[in-house]
Amino acid sequence: MAQRSLHDCLAPAKLNLFLHVTGRRPDGYHLLQSVFQLIDHGDTLHFDLRDDQEIVRTTEVPCVPAAQDLIVRALHALQGAYQRRHGRLPPGIDVAVDKRLPMGGGLGGGSSDAATALMAANHLWQAGMSTPELIALGLPLGADIPFFLFGETAFAEGVGEALQAVDGPDCWYVVIEPGVSIPTAAIFTAPDLTRNTKPIIMSDFSRGHDEQHGLIGFGRNDLQDVAVRLFPPVAEAIEWLSGYGAARMTGSGACVFGAFSSEQEAAAVLEKVPAKWKAWKAKSITKHPMKLLLQITEL
Repeated sequence: MAQRSLHDCLAPAKLNLFLHVTGRRPDGYHLLQSVFQLIDHGDTLHFDLRDDQEIVRTTEVPCVPAAQDLIVRALHALQGAYQRRHGRLPPGIDVAVDKRLPMGGGLGGGSSDAATALMAANHLWQAGMSTPELIALGLPLGADIPFFLFGETAFAEGVGEALQAVDGPDCWYVVIEPGVSIPTAAIFTAPDLTRNTKPIIMSDFSRGHDEQHGLIGFGRNDLQDVAVRLFPPVAEAIEWLSGYGAARMTGSGACVFGAFSSEQEAAAVLEKVPAKWKAWKAKSITKHPMKLLLQITEL
């Protein structure tokens, strides 16, 4: 009998080890270069097949109506692709979400949830979609979804969809949530955003982070200057964490991270984080847990 449930599925967060804005397309989308790093902290999703064809999110997510949730939208997209391929609709799915990642944090939470949902449903439905086919379904919904489906440390270009595997650091991170939610559009539409950083090649990053023993040291986050101007708590968190080594904002914010060579170092800093901020430690991981769970080997 086909499997009907997948529980305790991690939708891991990502960190942008650097993020350069190298230009802008005629359609307004920004051209980026970044290295995306998966970490072992994120949301947890649970999937159960239904006896009808409905896609139902069974838990409330604050400020995210189910119809707008990337999980639900991604599953509807896969459901449509399944119908076109197999000539019938697959069973519906109940999705429960244990939400840990903050909204507007730059950790890719919504996109990661959607990618985990696509991998889980592709398995439960026995839909037979390849990773590139899932990426094609996910990209119109969110620029970070392709990375999470790619599922390993990646050098990203374009709008974030051109991905190449790269060796990332083996380290621990302390991540601070400064208590603000940053709308991505507020950063990318800012007139003072740097949009002309000189493009690099992937080997530049490989050499750069090796020299720093895999810790923060390469490049910068071009979005950070705008974010700290508009959202002072981000600046405060960066300043505090910089007291223990290099610190940087991830994505378009608001979360801030520092890298450490051991769990003990990360734990020692975590203990000192001011109580006004939520903070946690996480380990870098090289492969998406769903790829390991479902034994997905192709990119």
